[in-house]
Amino acid sequence: MTLFPHASLVIGLVLALATAAAFNWSWVAQHTITSQLPRLELRRPVWSLKLLFAHRRWLVAFLVGVAGWFFYVLALRLAPLSLVQSVSAGGLGLLGIFATRASGESLPRREWVGIGMAIAGLLFLSISLADASTHAKHGSWVALGTWFALSGLGVLLFLGPVAPLLAPGAAWGISAGLMYAAGDVGTKAAVGGGLFLLVILPVWACHGLAFTIIQLGFQRGRALATAGLSSFCTNALPIAGGILVYHEHVPGGALGVLRVLAFACIVLGAAAVARREQQITEPAPVAA
Repeated sequence: MTLFPHASLVIGLVLALATAAAFNWSWVAQHTITSQLPRLELRRPVWSLKLLFAHRRWLVAFLVGVAGWFFYVLALRLAPLSLVQSVSAGGLGLLGIFATRASGESLPRREWVGIGMAIAGLLFLSISLADASTHAKHGSWVALGTWFALSGLGVLLFLGPVAPLLAPGAAWGISAGLMYAAGDVGTKAAVGGGLFLLVILPVWACHGLAFTIIQLGFQRGRALATAGLSSFCTNALPIAGGILVYHEHVPGGALGVLRVLAFACIVLGAAAVARREQQITEPAPVAA
C-alpha cells in the first residue's frame, strides 16, 4: 500500500523536472564554453574531443547533463513517455533564464510569455493526472525502426538543403534535437527489458551523433537558436512518439481536454522561448 495514489507516477514526474533542470543548465553552460573555443573539426575528432574534455568547466557541465540522463531513465520507468516529455518541455523556461544569466542580457517579453505558457501547461498536466489510465504498451520493432529512419532522414534534410533557409545554428540545433528525441523514444523500449535491450545500441548511436551535432552547432549560433531548438525538438517529438510508437492514450472527458491543452501550451511556450531574436538594422546616417 502506498502513501498516496499513483506514487510512482508522481515520483517519475519529479525526476522529469530534475532532468529538465540538469539538461538545460548543462546545454547553456556548454554553449558558453564551446562557442569560445577554437573551431571544432570533424576531420580531427580526437583533437576536438580533447579540446572539450580538457576544459574543466565544460567537463562539469557535461557530467551534469549525464546525471540528467540517468534521472530521465528512472522517470521513464515510473511514468509514460508523453507525460515525462511534457514536464521536461516545461523546463525550456529554465533554458531561457539560464541563457539570460550567461549572456547578461535581459529576457525579451516573448520569452516571458513562453515561460508563462509552459508553467500553465504543467498546471493543466498536474490536474489531468487525476485519471489513472496512464499505462503504455510496448512498441513494435517496425514502429521503432521507422522512427529511427525518419529521424535520420530529417537530419540529412536539415543539415543539407534546409540549412541555408534557417537562422545561423538553427539547423544544427534541430538536427541534434531529432537525434536526441530518437534516442529518448528508443530508451523507453530499452528500459522494458527482454529483447528490447538491443535497442541500446541505436540509442547510444543517436546520442553520440546528437552530441557531435550540438557541439558543432554551439560554434555557429546563439544558445536559444541551438540548445533552444534542440530542446524543443527533444521534448516535443517524443510526446508524439509516446502516442504513435507506444500507443499511449489521453484520458476522456474534461481531463482529456486538459491533457491536450497542457501539451499545446507546453509546445507553444517552447516555441516562443526557442524562437530566434529578430535583429533590428539601424538606418544608415544621412550625409550632411
